[in-house]
Amino acid sequence: MNERNYEILTTNNDRRPIKAWVRGVPVEDGAVKQLRNIASMPFIHKWVAAMPDVHVGKGATVGSVIATKGAIIPAAVGVDIGCGMMAVRTTMTASQLPDGLKGLRTAIEAAVPHGRSNDGGPGDRGAWGDVPDAPAKTWSALATDFASITDKHPKIAKANTAVHLGTLGTGNHFIEVCLDEADRVWVMLHSGSRGVGGRIGSYFIAAAKKEMERWFIQLPDRDLAYLPEGSTLFEDYVEAVGWAQRFARENRNLMMAATLSAMKAQPELPDFEVTDEAINCHHNYVAREKHYGASVFVTRKGAVRAGEGDLGIIPGSMGARSYIVRGKGQPESFCSCSHGAGRAMTRTEAKRRFSVEDHAKATEGIECRKDADVIDETPMAYKSIDAVMEAQQDLVDVVHTLRQIVCVKG
Repeated sequence: MNERNYEILTTNNDRRPIKAWVRGVPVEDGAVKQLRNIASMPFIHKWVAAMPDVHVGKGATVGSVIATKGAIIPAAVGVDIGCGMMAVRTTMTASQLPDGLKGLRTAIEAAVPHGRSNDGGPGDRGAWGDVPDAPAKTWSALATDFASITDKHPKIAKANTAVHLGTLGTGNHFIEVCLDEADRVWVMLHSGSRGVGGRIGSYFIAAAKKEMERWFIQLPDRDLAYLPEGSTLFEDYVEAVGWAQRFARENRNLMMAATLSAMKAQPELPDFEVTDEAINCHHNYVAREKHYGASVFVTRKGAVRAGEGDLGIIPGSMGARSYIVRGKGQPESFCSCSHGAGRAMTRTEAKRRFSVEDHAKATEGIECRKDADVIDETPMAYKSIDAVMEAQQDLVDVVHTLRQIVCVKG
């Protein structure tokens, strides 16, 4: 038998196996339980794949890759639909940057709304007050299809839409300026479909739960409620989730353009251009793909497509390296890899365990926030990115190694 690079986390009594690329990476019992619940569903294709950054999520495990035939679990995509990464390389090098980078961070923060205030209501600093021309133009191209969705599901219409296009959000979303192994300057960011994606995700998760109740279907976890293919709700969800994934990609494009414009306006920076090295990839999404001879829906919740030759981004935490990778097309992972380091503890636990001083020490040399409100994102709250990368050597090759020098957090 050939040496395998994954662990089997299931017993012979389970309906489907779990293949987990977790060698050398700790996995909590709660995550294994969630994975086994997913593997027990009757429409799972072949097995469930778990990436090395796997950890407990709501319903479906973060870091899971789920191929299904005849059904989709909306909670396996989650509410941050289309969340993902974008990175571009510039023609600048480290030697051309000023000694102090606070002005650069301030300029990026001023160009891209981030965070949240007023409980997301009027005047929220994380949304546009008056939507600028670029997001407004992008929204006009999305609005017709959104109207088609909301005509059928009016409750979704109450979401923030254009006011969130080109905005960062909160939590683990970020914008970074990084240096690669040759000291070339990159810009990298992480965000998704913002309020409207959250509204779509929550709506269809709730709808799926009602369907389970209507048909008296018992589940190992209510959040694994599913929509069967052929039903009207299934078709409507596929339409809505696809639209949200488009919104998320455009959101990242707009933020990147705003960030680069802010950088070009800084007198202390030289004239620069963006090279043809650019990646824009989802890591919370669903797509129809072919695996082992079958057309299936692949849900990646905290995982990146890593088909042969596919470029992807695996970020570390605020104080760790990040990676530009090229997929190897490993079929047993459904051509997937991890989406980051993965949380080692909850946000509450991180705030309890670490101080502002701990965080400042862990992010020494990086121009970023060093206050109590970002303790839940401190590097120690995450798994070792080195261990995560070691565990998935058969899934991806490293193309570039990035270290951040500026980090903007919501």
